Amino acid sequence: MKSYKALETRFRRIGAVNGALAMLGWDQSTMMPEGGSKARAEQMAVLSVVRHEWLTDPRLADLLGEAEAQQKSLSDWQRANLREMHRQWRHATALTSDLVEARSKASMACEMVWRKARRDDDFKSFAKAFKPVLELTREVAAAKSAAFGLDAYDALLDEYEPGGRSARIDKLFADLGGFLPGFIDKALSKQAKRPAPLPLPGSFSTEAQRQVGLRFMKALGFDFNHGRLDVSLHPFTGGVPDDVRITTRYSEDDFTKALMGVLHETGHALYELGLPKAWRDQPVGEARGMVLHESQSLLVEMQVCRGAEFLRYAAPILRKAFNGSGPAWSDENLLGIYARVKPDLIRVDADEVTYPAHVILRYRLEQALLHDHLPIDDLPDAWNDGMQTLLGVDVPDYAQGCMQDIHWAVGSIGYFPTYTLGALSAAQLFAAAKEQDGDILPGIAKGDFKPLLRWLRVNVHGKGSLLTTDEVLREATGKPLSTAAFKAHLKARYLN
Repeated sequence: MKSYKALETRFRRIGAVNGALAMLGWDQSTMMPEGGSKARAEQMAVLSVVRHEWLTDPRLADLLGEAEAQQKSLSDWQRANLREMHRQWRHATALTSDLVEARSKASMACEMVWRKARRDDDFKSFAKAFKPVLELTREVAAAKSAAFGLDAYDALLDEYEPGGRSARIDKLFADLGGFLPGFIDKALSKQAKRPAPLPLPGSFSTEAQRQVGLRFMKALGFDFNHGRLDVSLHPFTGGVPDDVRITTRYSEDDFTKALMGVLHETGHALYELGLPKAWRDQPVGEARGMVLHESQSLLVEMQVCRGAEFLRYAAPILRKAFNGSGPAWSDENLLGIYARVKPDLIRVDADEVTYPAHVILRYRLEQALLHDHLPIDDLPDAWNDGMQTLLGVDVPDYAQGCMQDIHWAVGSIGYFPTYTLGALSAAQLFAAAKEQDGDILPGIAKGDFKPLLRWLRVNVHGKGSLLTTDEVLREATGKPLSTAAFKAHLKARYLN
């Protein structure tokens, strides 16, 4: 136990550095002036190296070996914590400190270039800044591939989804790829037989939108004593479980997208806020991975908040907040707006039927970029061709095309497939929750989300990293991850 307790002390310090990096990253994306980017890149690079050096300290390897030899004396949570410590150690020791520092600096620099380049529709500037990020990401992938005995892409994927493998993703995506084109045609055909939803008239002030978002966040269970809502170029959730920071972006011409952005990020935040308090300073107390994380955001946004029960509860609140009246503001019209299937350009604004196509495109392109099968300069054309093939959409510019997401700019290759795996998981979890607790849907209809949150706390949030993603899903739903629940959900919502 002595070696294990020494490990807990070390990983408590590592966790504090992770928290500091998370807060610095949040500030960079929300509050920091552009002139601070060089200093912030240096700060974050130094902290990343400090964390790496602590994780690769030879004494840490000795402690892990000693503790693993005495696992029988540990509790289930402690054994799982030791497993997660070992996983973090493996990822760290695969890389040199110089590579960690270089990757951090290049990613921070590229993110700041991306912000301006996206605003100016300037792919040339972005490509120049992205080149060193991609080269360093390939180095990271090669090092981890050699250390883990994995394909280079899988070695990166494992950062975001422990144990995630592209072979399994390929099977699930092939299943979806065979199902979605025909389903989209059926949904669009059925939709065409009904009158199109009326547009919501008016200008919607940012402050009014913010207040609506805050109200729904509170109703869902967000604790404002431990978090806040801000604005960023790309919506995200950051911070730490005791101080969760979420962001959205507003358009005064249309409140519907920003609202769903807030609700999506609230799902992420509820997961963080619900992680086991007793283990928050240890690896086992962290979120399991990005598949479950995305399942929580998409469960709230897509499964719950685009559903009839939620929208009927929300409609009078929206009418009052925006002084809405007339047919466009009816419950049924709002339902029609949020259940509208429309192949479009922007992933974060996509409906749940076409959303997987956005992810499948990015998954294919980032694999090609990583394996040097796609030169950066050819990325826009490959993107545009993919959007036309998968969604029948013509891309008018770079900003709405290959530069719309932040992920590649910061070197997050391997992240994108977790979005659609999260959507599959969300459908499976919500179906099980409704079946197991008959109070969930009636509660949502009257703005009472406690039954749903209680189920999620027990079956997902409170598990931390005690179990694998597959184990969480099996315990909560009785089944391994599949496309079945997602397909059933789409058919029920869009074809009935």
